[in-house]
Amino acid sequence: MASARSLADAREAALLHPADARHALAHGQALLKAGRLPEAIGELQRALRLDHESAQARHMLGRAWLAAGEAQKALDAFSRLEGVDDEMEAARAMQARPRSDAGYVRHLFDQFAADYDTRMISQLGYAAPAILRQLAAMVLGPRGGLDILDLGCGTGLSGLAFKDVARRLDGIDLSPAMVEKARARRIYDHLAVADIEALPGGAGYDLLLAADTLVYLGDLAHILAAASRSLRPGGMFLFTVESMAGEGFALGPKRRWRHSELYLRREAAKAGFEVAGFLTCTPRSEAGQPVEGFAVALRK
Repeated sequence: MASARSLADAREAALLHPADARHALAHGQALLKAGRLPEAIGELQRALRLDHESAQARHMLGRAWLAAGEAQKALDAFSRLEGVDDEMEAARAMQARPRSDAGYVRHLFDQFAADYDTRMISQLGYAAPAILRQLAAMVLGPRGGLDILDLGCGTGLSGLAFKDVARRLDGIDLSPAMVEKARARRIYDHLAVADIEALPGGAGYDLLLAADTLVYLGDLAHILAAASRSLRPGGMFLFTVESMAGEGFALGPKRRWRHSELYLRREAAKAGFEVAGFLTCTPRSEAGQPVEGFAVALRK
């Protein structure tokens, strides 16, 4: 990681020499080392605009797109360079994964964190947490005192919906910026920046939540297995997904995965779950149109 001093120096030099591609490149590299992907990409793009022939700027921009999970953009950058076979292979492998890349999801939500709640509730009619709370009332009844893990907790909207029935409320999310927003609510006992597919072992929870989270995973076998390991016997996994007809899963036009009912029921059974509840729902809208989805309750 870039030190605060070196990052500040690079920023100052870029500000003092706004037309110098070398300083823009150095600033972009420092931002990339610091893990500040949106800013790094913007500065590296600026360096390339200032010097269209800079192979180093193009290479660093490709690496930044790769870190952000933007495989096609990385390939576009690398395609004009020589000696980048390993990076090209990594980008092609990323495209073949049946899930959204972790870097892409982190980059996406780090950018949205500042106005996420307003955007989701006011503009997109986001209802997934409320839908899951209604589903919980159906399958759990008036139970309280639950140990709950919120997967893809975001800014904490699901945490707010379930805090009153939680004895312990933990959250996990890929985006550091989103986790900081959730931490500011002061409703979680523990928060972690991590991939939900890498849940630690140990059956310590009564309830797992994933509101509008599994849309970034195609193949759900890994998360269902991880969820089963994290739940006590009789524990529940409640989640929403975007729906599709037929079998299997598919990537939608907004780079969000859709899942069929047949696929969900089959994979749940393979992971040792029984279906306790299965509802059609509208977790959110998109461009003013309702998004069709499922709300699912699985019991271990």
